Amino acid sequence: MPKPIKHTQPGYRRPLLAGLLAALVLCIALPVEAQQTLRIGYQKSSTLITLLKTRGTLEKALAPQDVTVTWHEFPSGLPLLEALNVGNVDISADVADTVPIFAQAAQARLTYFAQEAASPSAQAIIVHKDSPVQQLSDLKGKKVAVTKAAGSHYLLIAALKKAGLAFSDIQPAYLSPADTTAARPSKTTRWTPGSPGNPS
Repeated sequence: MPKPIKHTQPGYRRPLLAGLLAALVLCIALPVEAQQTLRIGYQKSSTLITLLKTRGTLEKALAPQDVTVTWHEFPSGLPLLEALNVGNVDISADVADTVPIFAQAAQARLTYFAQEAASPSAQAIIVHKDSPVQQLSDLKGKKVAVTKAAGSHYLLIAALKKAGLAFSDIQPAYLSPADTTAARPSKTTRWTPGSPGNPS
């Protein structure tokens, strides 16, 4: 079994379910003509949002206002925020804290409406059980799989800084969320996954 190098991401935050509901109150307050359909972008890694979707809570709450809800699943946070920025979804529910930073660096116009308490154990740097990498400094010169612009990307940067290393000291292997989830750490490759089910 792969084992994690113990380094957690400080300040890792996700939107609160209550915040999402509060934001939707604004939608309910709009004239029916202005808000017929509410398009919500989400990732399957979000337990709270998935539960909300499965139970049909929003559909029931908005039905009296003649507002329908459509759900749009995305593989990771960055394409989700890109869709929000170009108007393909109305609300982005649940993305890692660094994803909006990368998006805003690309001139995306975003409004934050909620955040959730830190989840310091949500991500880890994983190595093979027989890997010679036993501490963060051992990552120097190694190839590390990571999803670009995801929360795990920031975790890796923070971990390297803690070990006195620069990002240029490693060989980043940028993988899509699906590829990262399917990957298995070898003796020569480190793996930086996101939260279970989806590296956002």
